[in-house]
Amino acid sequence: MTEPESGSDAYALRTTALRTSGGYLLSGSKKLITNAPVADVAIVFATTNPKRGMWGVTAFLVDRDTPGFQAGQPVRKMGLSGASMGELHLENCFVPEENRLGGEGAGARVFESSMEWERSCILACQIGAMERQFEECIGHARERHQFGQPIGNFQSVSNRIVEMKVRLESARLLLYHAAWKKHNGMSAVMEAAMAKLYLSEAFVASGLDAIRTFGGYGFLTECGIEQDLRDAVGGTIYSGTSDIQRNIIARQLGLGGKP
Repeated sequence: MTEPESGSDAYALRTTALRTSGGYLLSGSKKLITNAPVADVAIVFATTNPKRGMWGVTAFLVDRDTPGFQAGQPVRKMGLSGASMGELHLENCFVPEENRLGGEGAGARVFESSMEWERSCILACQIGAMERQFEECIGHARERHQFGQPIGNFQSVSNRIVEMKVRLESARLLLYHAAWKKHNGMSAVMEAAMAKLYLSEAFVASGLDAIRTFGGYGFLTECGIEQDLRDAVGGTIYSGTSDIQRNIIARQLGLGGKP
């Protein structure tokens, strides 16, 4: 979905899908696409009618070996090194009509539905990471001695770890609530946005707290604590930034206008 000139403003995309005999010719560029350098197939959103805005957007399945379709090299990131990211370029890339997802102009519905699922689930792994951080900090606070006693005896340290526990359990409940609604076939637009917003911000905060608890050791790459923080920052951006999640929640509450 993401393009050089359209990130949060997703439906301002410029990739076009021109109707032709038996299908469509896709032309445009995509940027910051997860797994782009290695994927065998891509879901590409393009506009069949720019004048219709979001209702002109259509979704297509495009095979990697399709003529006119090219994947760029992986880009370097501050974190999430296990998930490659890159660009996609399409130039008169022919896609047969049977590779269209839904009808013309149905791309917005495909995208919004996908985002609701994604925001409900994409940060579930961070619950596990936050729980591991918490357990490591508990162990370190008990074992590390300063001034003749475990550092966990100092209120500034113990309070910090308490905040990590509160964030962890609050994030878990928000995530489970969104997942429960989706599992039961209910709309979870606001719940998914709340889970995405809170969990991503909580992981960043807990990453900082873990580094502070481990002190100088936490700042060293060999300790492994700092990697969590670098990975956590990405969660506040991908799948909709924290600012966008706040806009979604506000609209669900009947507040605000367009993002």
